[in-house]
Amino acid sequence: MTREQKIIKNKLGLLNLARELGNVSQACKIMGFSRDSFYRFKDLYETGGESALQEISRKKPIFKNRVASEIEEAVVQLAIEQPAWGQLRVSNELKKKGIFVSDGGVRSIWLRHDLETMKKRLAALEAKVAQDGLILTEAQLIALEKAKEEKQESGEIETEHPGYLGAQDTFYVGTLKGVGRIY
Repeated sequence: MTREQKIIKNKLGLLNLARELGNVSQACKIMGFSRDSFYRFKDLYETGGESALQEISRKKPIFKNRVASEIEEAVVQLAIEQPAWGQLRVSNELKKKGIFVSDGGVRSIWLRHDLETMKKRLAALEAKVAQDGLILTEAQLIALEKAKEEKQESGEIETEHPGYLGAQDTFYVGTLKGVGRIY
C-alpha cells in the first residue's frame, strides 16, 4: 500500500464512520479530523470520487529573502576569483557591475555554499584550480601566500610527514644547591 492509498483510506474511513454513526462531530473526534476537513473531504468525494481525495500537491515554497540564481552565481564566482575580499567589498564590486546585493546577502550566499571564511574560499579556489587547471591571478597568488604565512606564524608548519621537523628551546633558569644548573 502506497502513501497516497493510506491517505485516501483514512479519508474514506472518516466518511464511512460518519455515515454509520450518523454523527459527524463524533466521527471527527474518533478519527482525529476537524469538521471543516470532513466537509471538504465530503465535497471532494461527491464531485470526483476516490481519486479526488488524493493529497493535493502544493507549490514549492517561495523563499522571500532568497536572491535570484544569477546573482548567487555571480557572488560565488567572485568569492573564488577574489578570496581575500570581504562581504562589503564584494557587494560594492557587484554594484559596479549592475548586480545589486547587500553585504548581508553576500554573507548568506557564502553560508549556503560553505564559503563564509577566507580559509574556506581559498580551499575552494585550490579545489577549482586542481579540478579545472586554471592559472592563478596575481591577487589569488598573494592571498594564498598570505594565508600560508599566517599559518606558519600561528605555529602550523607543513612537512612531508609528522615528526619530520622538530625543535627544542632551552634557557638557563639558575642554580640550586645540591642540584646544579637548571635549564
